Amino acid sequence: MTPAILLLAFVTLERLAELVLAQRNTKALLAQGAVEHAPGHYPLIVALHALWLAGLWVFGASQPVSAFWFGIFVLLQFARVWVLMTLGPRWTTRIIVLPGAPLVAKGPYRFVSHPNYLVVIGEIAVLPLCLGLWWFAIIFSIANAAVLTIRIRAEATALAGTPP
Repeated sequence: MTPAILLLAFVTLERLAELVLAQRNTKALLAQGAVEHAPGHYPLIVALHALWLAGLWVFGASQPVSAFWFGIFVLLQFARVWVLMTLGPRWTTRIIVLPGAPLVAKGPYRFVSHPNYLVVIGEIAVLPLCLGLWWFAIIFSIANAAVLTIRIRAEATALAGTPP
């Protein structure tokens, strides 16, 4: 297997594992009385990420992997794990709010409101750059910015009534 295929296989398996974890956490949160907010844009997020990953397989599987951009990608994975560990059972891919639960204010949330989105912004750009696909990074970064604009507004509205 080529380095590009190994990298893409890793990311694909990571995303599938995260979907399982998110589904489990969502189910548990809803059972505790949590409420989902603004689910209408969720299919758009899923479509964007599915197209991004499928496109990387189509255009990037036979490309060489840039050591520099791969190093940046590895740093982003550490940040991703930090976010996941900080949120623990509250991490989901949806906007789920548990009434009465305070906002998370530890880990990377001490420094920035939406560290997970910063990681995603980085990954959407950096993984294609690992494979020399600068044009792909630009297209999907623009699309991701549009989707995240919707997402962050919806999440801010949902969390507005949550105590710090």
